[in-house]
Amino acid sequence: MGVALTMKAKGSASLDGFVFAKLILTNRDARRLTSQGTLYKALGRLERAGLLASEWEDAETAATEGRPRRRLYHVTDLGERAFAMARAQQPLPERVIRRLAPG
Repeated sequence: MGVALTMKAKGSASLDGFVFAKLILTNRDARRLTSQGTLYKALGRLERAGLLASEWEDAETAATEGRPRRRLYHVTDLGERAFAMARAQQPLPERVIRRLAPG
């Protein structure tokens, strides 16, 4: 979440999973990802919880660049509030916690 909010503040409204992984791995304080699959599972949980939203990029853009389409993620208003609460060490609402649970 912090990575996405930092990029949003710098003018990048949305990020794909590869960019998330790259930014997380370059952050000195971040734990290393065990695999790309771990990241995409986490992004899915964050989206189900309403903290992130996603959409597929334009197919023509991907075709022009000769690659598959990317799923682009952006932080929702709820995500921004939840991140602020976490930074302030306030408990997240129970409905958000339930949605974050794997499964």
